[in-house]
Order: sequence, then C-alpha cells, then structure tokens
Amino acid sequence: MDPQSSAQDVHRCDLCETAIVHSYCDFCHVNLCKPCIGEHITDGYDKHKIVAFQERRSTLIYPKCGTHQHKNCEFQCKSCNNIFVCSSCTASEQHRGHIFVDISTVYKTQKENIEKDTEELVNLISPTYEEIAGDLENQLANLDGGYEKLTTTMSKQGEQWHREIDIVINKMKTEINDIKVKHKDILKKHLNEIKQIQSLIQQTLLAMKEIKKSTEVSSTIEYSSKIRDFSKLPPKVQVSLPTFISKPIDHEKLYSLFGQITPLSIATEENILSLKQPNTSVKELLDEPKLLATIQTGYKRLRNVTCLNDGSIWTSGMTNDIKCFSLQGSLLKTIQTKSGKPPIDIAVDSDGYLLYSHWSIRTVNKVKNGQIEKLIRSKGWRPLNLCVTSTGDLLVTMNSDDYTQSKVVRYLGSTEKQTIQFDDEGKPLYSGNDNIKYITENGNHDICVADWAAGAVVVVNQDGKLRWKYTGHPSVSKNKPFKPLGITTDSQCCILTADSDNHCIHILDQNGQFFRYIDNCDLEYPWSLCVDNNDNLFVCEVNVNVKKIKYLK
Repeated sequence: MDPQSSAQDVHRCDLCETAIVHSYCDFCHVNLCKPCIGEHITDGYDKHKIVAFQERRSTLIYPKCGTHQHKNCEFQCKSCNNIFVCSSCTASEQHRGHIFVDISTVYKTQKENIEKDTEELVNLISPTYEEIAGDLENQLANLDGGYEKLTTTMSKQGEQWHREIDIVINKMKTEINDIKVKHKDILKKHLNEIKQIQSLIQQTLLAMKEIKKSTEVSSTIEYSSKIRDFSKLPPKVQVSLPTFISKPIDHEKLYSLFGQITPLSIATEENILSLKQPNTSVKELLDEPKLLATIQTGYKRLRNVTCLNDGSIWTSGMTNDIKCFSLQGSLLKTIQTKSGKPPIDIAVDSDGYLLYSHWSIRTVNKVKNGQIEKLIRSKGWRPLNLCVTSTGDLLVTMNSDDYTQSKVVRYLGSTEKQTIQFDDEGKPLYSGNDNIKYITENGNHDICVADWAAGAVVVVNQDGKLRWKYTGHPSVSKNKPFKPLGITTDSQCCILTADSDNHCIHILDQNGQFFRYIDNCDLEYPWSLCVDNNDNLFVCEVNVNVKKIKYLK
C-alpha cells in the first residue's frame, strides 16, 4: 500500500515506536514524532536535516570529497573523466580551466533515464522475453508430436510401399499360375496322344490273338504288321519349370526412391523492440482492387502467365513461342518449343529455369541456359498444368489417354514421388473428361486444383487427403455456371481462382470460405493467374493482355 496516502498503513516514530510520525530526517532516514525531533538532533551531529514526512527522501546525499574531508562533492569534472569534486576543488590549481557540471542535474537526468528504462523493461522487454520463452516452451512441448507425425508419415509411405510390393508379388503369382495352366495343358495333350497310341496297341494285340487262334486262311494271309508304325515313337516332351530371377537390392537407390528427410533448418532474425512497433504481418483486402498496368503480349489466344523473382513474367499462348516481358511491357526474350507445338502450361522452378508441358507428346521440358532438355516423359498419361512447390518439387496434373481419369503427380526432378487420385472412399478426386486443370500449392502446403469440368476448386493436404471443395458463391450478377480456370495463392494463404465466363476472380481463405470478387478492372475472360513476391496479381486474359492488379493493402 502507498505509505503516503493510506489511512490503514500508519507510520510510527522510529525512536519511541508509539507516536504517529510527524517528520523525517532526510540525512539519517529516520521517522520522527514531534517530541523526538529534539532528542534526535541533540546528539552532536550537525548534518541532520528535518523535513515534513510527506517530503522525505528529497534531500540528495552527496559523496564526500577525498581531498577536502569536510566538504561534499556537488560537481563533476568533465575534463577529468567525470570525477566527483567539491567547490574547493573547482577553485584549485589542479582543475583550473576545467568544465564542471552540477551533480544534481546529472542525478535528475539519470533518475529520468532509470524511470524510462524501468518502464521499458516492465512494459516491453520483460514481456517480450516471456513471449519468447513461452514460444520455446511451446515448441519443446510440441516437439515429440511433430516428430511422431514425421515418423507416422514415413510409416504410411512404408505401408504404401508394402502394398505396392504385395501388388507386384500377387501379379507375378498370377503370371506363374497362368504359366502353370499352360504347362499342364501341354503335358495333358501329350499324355492323351500317348494313351491313344496305347489303346491302338492293345486293339492290335487283341486282333493278333484272335488270328493266332483262328484257322481261317484269309485272315491270316491278310494280316499286316503294325510294328513299323508303333516303332515310330512320338517326340519326348520336356517342359521346364519357369524360374524367378531376383534382382539385387540397391540399398542406396531404394533409400533415395523412398523419400528424403530434409535437414534441420535453423534461421535467426533480428528482433526489434519498439513500444509503438506496428504489426505488418497481416495484409487486408483493398476496398477496391486497382489496375496497375496492362501488358500487351501480341498473342491472339493467350493462355498462361507465370512470375519470376526479378519482376518479369513468362507468357504462352496457342503458338510455339514462349515470351518473357518486363513489367513495362518490353519483350525480353522468346523461346521456341523444341517440338514446334504450343505448350499447355508454363512454370518457373526454384532455380529460375523455365518449365513447360506438352500434352500431345506427353513430356515436361526444362529450358536451361538456352538449351531445352526433356525432364519427364509419361506413358499412358498426358501432362497438363504445372506448379513448383516451396520445397522445389514439381506438381503436374495429368489425364489418362482415354480421358476417363485424372491425377496429380509430385516429382523430384524426373523421379515420381507421390500420386494423388482418389479420396479415402476410393472415389476419384478429379474429373477425367477435360485437359484443363490448373494447380498451385498454398502456403500451408495444401494442393489446390481448379477442376474446370467439375466446376470446383479441389483442395487436398500435402498427404493427398481431401480437405474441401469450393463450387462457387451465389450471386445475382454472376449468372453463368462456375467453371474455374487459373488458380494461385498469396502470402496470406488466400486462394484466387479465375471465373472466366463471369469475368471475375474469386478470393477464398485457406479453408474455402469466400472473401470477395475482383470484378472491377474490366476483366475480359480471365484465364491464367499468378502472384509475385509483393502480392501483385497478374491476370492472363484470353485476348492479348496481361493485367497487373493490386488487391491487398
């Protein structure tokens, strides 16, 4: 409680210990009642300073001067590294011409500094350390769970491998059974032929026995020997059992194909403390999105746009050339596809190299240092749209040759790591009757596919488990069926998808909740989308234009 204002906290005299305090010795720091003041100051000491109790501790206690024993140091000599000096020192030859400051001024300034430091320590620094400690404690508490999830994911991969191995073994067993049936049929056929000959031999022996018993001349004379016929033995059939030739196990290759464990990623960043530091981690949507620029590409049928880290963009259409433009609309370079056919989609990998897919010839190609190399060639499946993940993997949507099935395949380089095709009930996640399925990865590692034929955005987690589907937002002005085309995500984990027939773009949160439309920038059949590092949206329209739009504050 406040000793100066509380009526319940009564201060007593330090000498008599019974009377209520009235005064205070600001030099000896003693509480005094009126009768005890005289007793306190008659002890022969001349430094006592009696003040009202409410004004206690207002008198500064100066240090004693080392040179002049009976004087207090009320100054600091700036010229002598701020040593304490008394008034006699300031007039001495030793400190002639030196600069002095009043200790009370320094004392007051330091008191203010201490007050400020105390406030900052209590209000900001200490709570910040508590927050950091709490965060580290939380990380430690969740550590076992995180590693358990990691091992569970690995175990699931192992189970999938075991299932695949069982499928291979069962398939080979079926092949062995088929061979066994053929083997048995061959032996049975040969056995039947031998038994038929044996039956003829028995019939011949019976006929010869009858002739031997008979005295008829004609039957004996008409006898014809069968020995030569029966002496021509049939070829001996020797059918060998099939053998299983096992391949040696390449442990290193097996380890690399199974997956990879990324090393610990330890990052440190500078913490800047400020009592008024604003929180800039969350961006809000603008009330009205703004059209910043329009880039004319020269394509008659523009289809794709993707951003580079340097601010430029790659574009492609229904021709065999892929063009790179600056944000000012200048053409920087052009790449001709090796096959002479137009790409179905384009992307940029984590090293900045251009990737493009060929639906017709089932390849995904990389352009590296001006040279085009084949990265992926699929069999029975045709690659559609592309997305490079935050870890450098490549996600590819694919259609089967007969247009009945679709899937998402994850590649590390040219090695297939994951296939996403069915939900937990074994039902297809994606429609199979079109060749447009744009794909993107969200900041939470969800995989988002714009399924045009199904009229839905289909979102699965990184393990391929269905999270949600978005089939459009009711609107009086948007009267055409929702058919999503291009899809992209931003730093806020928002999902943006192009609704071409309704000339707008839908913005969703990471859980599929509708935020708003972008429909005020004269969009004309928006098709492909991408977002740069500054959350600027680039919209590829079906005509020649790419539009740059700002929609976040």
